[in-house]
Amino acid sequence: MNWVWLDPTKLIMKQVRRPMNTLFRLSVKFFPPDPGQLQEEFSRYLFSLQIKRDLIDGRLNCSENTAALLASHLVQSEIGDYDDIADREFLKMNKVLPYQERVQEKIMELHRRHTGQTPAESDFQVLEIARKLEMYGVRFHPAADREGTKINLAVAHMGLQVFQGHTKINTFNWSKIRKLSFKRKRFLIKLHPEVHGPHQDTLEFLMGSRDQCKIFWKNCVEHHSFFRLLDQPLPKSKAVFFSRGSSFRYSGRTQKQLVEYVRDSGLRRTPYQRRNSKIRMSTRSLASDVLKQNLSFNDSLRAPVCPSSVTASFHSLHAPSLPMRTETQNQPLNLQQMQQPPRAPSPTQQDSMQNSQSTYAFPDSLTAIDSPQLSPFNAKGALCLSPSFQMSTLSLPGQSPSPLHSPILNEVGTARLEEDEEGRRKRYPTDKAYFIAKEILTTERTYLKDLEVITVWFRSAVIKENAMPEGLMTLLFSNIDPIYEFHRGFLKEIDQRLALWEGRSNAHVKGDYQRIGDVMLRNMCALKEFTGYLQKHDEVLTELEKATKRVKKLETVYKEFELQKVCYLPLNTFLLKPIQRLMHYKLILERLSKHYAPQHRDYDDCREALKEVAEIAAQLQSSLIRLENFQKLTELQRDLIGIENLTAPGREFVREGCLYKLTKKGLQQRMFFLFSDMLLYTSKGVTATNQFKVHGQLPLHGMIVEESENEWSVPHCFTIYSAQRTIVVAASSKVEMNKWIEDLNMAIEMSKKCQEKSDLPLDPSLCDRSNIFSSPAVSPELPPRYLLGQGQRPNTITHVCWYRNQNLSLSDYLRMNQNQLSGYLLRKFKNSNGWQKLWVVFTNFCLFFYKTHQDDFPLASLPLLGYTVSTPGESDSIHKEYVFKLQFKSHVYFFRAESEYTFERWMEVIKSAASSTGRMSLLVPKGPAEMNGGS
Repeated sequence: MNWVWLDPTKLIMKQVRRPMNTLFRLSVKFFPPDPGQLQEEFSRYLFSLQIKRDLIDGRLNCSENTAALLASHLVQSEIGDYDDIADREFLKMNKVLPYQERVQEKIMELHRRHTGQTPAESDFQVLEIARKLEMYGVRFHPAADREGTKINLAVAHMGLQVFQGHTKINTFNWSKIRKLSFKRKRFLIKLHPEVHGPHQDTLEFLMGSRDQCKIFWKNCVEHHSFFRLLDQPLPKSKAVFFSRGSSFRYSGRTQKQLVEYVRDSGLRRTPYQRRNSKIRMSTRSLASDVLKQNLSFNDSLRAPVCPSSVTASFHSLHAPSLPMRTETQNQPLNLQQMQQPPRAPSPTQQDSMQNSQSTYAFPDSLTAIDSPQLSPFNAKGALCLSPSFQMSTLSLPGQSPSPLHSPILNEVGTARLEEDEEGRRKRYPTDKAYFIAKEILTTERTYLKDLEVITVWFRSAVIKENAMPEGLMTLLFSNIDPIYEFHRGFLKEIDQRLALWEGRSNAHVKGDYQRIGDVMLRNMCALKEFTGYLQKHDEVLTELEKATKRVKKLETVYKEFELQKVCYLPLNTFLLKPIQRLMHYKLILERLSKHYAPQHRDYDDCREALKEVAEIAAQLQSSLIRLENFQKLTELQRDLIGIENLTAPGREFVREGCLYKLTKKGLQQRMFFLFSDMLLYTSKGVTATNQFKVHGQLPLHGMIVEESENEWSVPHCFTIYSAQRTIVVAASSKVEMNKWIEDLNMAIEMSKKCQEKSDLPLDPSLCDRSNIFSSPAVSPELPPRYLLGQGQRPNTITHVCWYRNQNLSLSDYLRMNQNQLSGYLLRKFKNSNGWQKLWVVFTNFCLFFYKTHQDDFPLASLPLLGYTVSTPGESDSIHKEYVFKLQFKSHVYFFRAESEYTFERWMEVIKSAASSTGRMSLLVPKGPAEMNGGS
C-alpha cells in the first residue's frame, strides 16, 4: 500500500514481488524549480499532465481563481481556441477540477482570452503558474513530531519541508543538513551545529512504519543527489562479513550532468505529435504508449537559454495564431542511450540485514552547487524592456561555435525520423499552388524572426545600457515598428488560410479557401502605406553607423550584440530585410501567376497583387542597391585593418574574392577587394581580431589589365598595371579570371567617367609588403568547419570566400537576397537509414539549421560557397524521392524535401549560392558545360 519508485537500472520482475496486486503509474519524480528548464515539449506535456492529475486529486492546493486559470490553459491545450459549445461539451465529458461545476463559467471566460495559443504554449503557461504555488511538486509523507502532533514531510529541490495540514511551517535547506537517517519508524535529520547549536542538532519524526520511513529516506537521498551533487554518486562499498545501514544510492545523472550533457552533445529525439482532442489519448493510455516506446522524461532538463520564441514584443500583443495542431518534433532521451550507471543492490540484498539504522551523510565537497536558475522573465510573456533586462539571457558566442561556422553535422543528440510519406500525401494538398503559398508562409515566419532581432532583442540591449541617443531611437524604431506589426498580422492571416487549405480548420466549403491571391492582394495594397518608412531605411542605416562611431557606449553595445547567437548575421543586414522581402514577394507572385491558367479563380488576384508589389519594388530598387552597397562597405570596414573611411561618399563595392599573387616565394593566397575607385589586396590576419591586413592599395585611375598566361606559364593568370606598381595574379579557373578582368575593366571605365574624386588619399606606407611579411598560405583543402575563439566576431561571407577560395560581386549579393527560402528538411544520418527533421533557413549564402521554426537562433550553419548540389547516385544507396546531395571535397550531406516543388526550389537556391558556375548561370544563358559544372 505504498508508492515506491522503480529503479531503471534493474529488471521490473526483480523489484515487484506480486505483479497482480501492483498498480503502475507514470509520474513526475523530480520537479525542477523552474519548468522552463525542461527543453523538450514532450517533457513539458507530461509535466502538464502531472499538474492536471494533481488538480483533479486535490493535491495542488490553490485558490479557485488560480485553479480556474490552470484549467483554462488545460482546455486550450486540449481543444484549441474558445468555442462556447465545444467548451461546455468538453467540460461536461472531462473533469479538470474537483469543484468544476462551481467555476465552469470562470474557466470558459478565461479560456476565451487564450485565442491563438498553441498546445505547447498552453503547457508552458500551466507549468509557469503551477511552479509559483506553494504545493507545486509537494508529495506528503504523514508523520508526527516528538509531541505527537500530526504533520506532513515532503522533499523538494531545495531541501526538506514540514507541513501542518496544507501550511508550510518549516524548511530545512540541503546546506543546513549534515546527515539523514532512519531507525525503524523514526526519521532523523542531523543539522550542522551552527544551525541550532551543539545540543539541538538532531530532529526526530515518527512515521507509520519502517517501510514508509525507508521510502521517504530514499526519496530524500535521490532528491539531494539529483539537484545538489556535481556528479553521480558512487555506490556504497560492501563490507566483507557484515554491514550496517543501507547501501542505497541514487542511480542516474544529476541535474548538473544533464545540463552539461544536453548543452555539449544534445539529445536523440523521436517523433512527437500532439493529437486532436477527439482522438487524444487519456493519461493512462498515453502512459502505456510511452512505456512501449521506452521513453524517459526525467532527462529533459537543460541549462538556461533564451526563450524559444519571443512572440510578445514591447507592445504586449498576442502572438500570431498558429492553428496547426501538429507540434514540434521534440522528444526526451531514451534511457538506454545513456551511459549505464553502476547497478544498485537488489531489494533482497538491501533488506537481508534487518539493520537498526540506515544513514546518508552529506559530503561537504559535494554540497557547493545549487540548482541552476533560469532567466528572469517568462519565455512566453511580454518581453521586459526596462534596464533590468538581463543580457545574460542572450546566449554568448563563447558557449558554442558561431552560427556562421560550417559544422560537421553529426547525429549526436538527434532523433532518427522516418516520415510516413504515403500518409502525408493523403493528408495534405499536392497542388503546386499550395506549395508556393506554403513557401510564402515559411519565409514569412523567418522574416518576422529577423525583424525581432531589431525590434525586440537589439532594442532591449540598447535600453538596458541606455546607449542610443533619443533621436536615433525614435528614427530607428518609428520606422521599423509599424512594419513589424503589419507583418505580425500578415503572418497570422497566411497561417489561417493555409490551415483552411490543408483542412486543419472547420471550413464549411474547403474549396473556397484553396487560394492565396486574395490574401496577397489585400496585404500588398496595405503594404503601399509603408513605402515612406522603407524609403527612410537609407537614412536609418547611415545615422546608426555615424552614431556607433560617435558614441562609445553604443559602439560597445553594438559589437557585443553582434556576438549574441540571436544575431546570426551582421546587425545592419537585418535593417535591409524589409526591402529585400518586397523583392521576394515579387518573385514568388510571378511564379504563382505563371503557374495559374488565366481562367483560374485566383489568377486575377495574383496578377493584381503582383502589379501592386512590383510598383513598390520599382520605387525602392535604387534604395536597395544603395543599402546593399553601404552595408557591404561598413562590414568590410570592420573586417579590414590598414584602411580608413572605407564608406567614403561615392564609393561602390564591386567584387571580392581570392586570387593568388605571384611573389618571390611563389604564388601566395591574397584576398582582393575591388571598389569603384581602387583595388585592395590583403592577407588573412593571425591576430585574435580575425581581420584581413591590407598589403596594397592601387588606384583605378590609369590602370590596365591584361591576360598573361603565356608570359608567366601560370594557368588563368593576368597582370594588373597601375601607376605605382605592377602585380601578377592567378584565378582558380578560367571563369573566375574572366569575371575579374571584366569587372576590373568596368570599374576602370567608371572611375574615368566619375567626376567626383575620392577623398581618400593614398597612403605610401600601404605598399606591397607581401615579399617581406609573407603570411602562411591557407590551404584550399581546408575542411568546411572552422572555429573562432571566444569573444570574437563571427565569420562573415568574406571569411568564407577566403577559406573556400571563392569570388562574389555586388550583383551576387543582390541576387542572393532575393532568393531566400525556409522550411523543414530531413537530413540523412551518416552510414545509417535514419533521417533527422530540421528547420532550415537559406540566406546570406548559408544554410542555417534550427530544431523548429520557433527557435530564436540557429544551432549550426553550413556556408554553401564552393559546394556542389546534385541528386544522389547509385553509389550513395539512397532510394527516396526528392533527395539532394551537397558536397564539398570529402564533406557530403543528404537532404530530403517534402514535395517535388520544394525539392526544385531548394536545388535552385542552393545552385545560385554554391558554385561560381551556378551564380554565373543566372546572368548568362546556360550552355551544356555550365549546366554540368553547376550541378
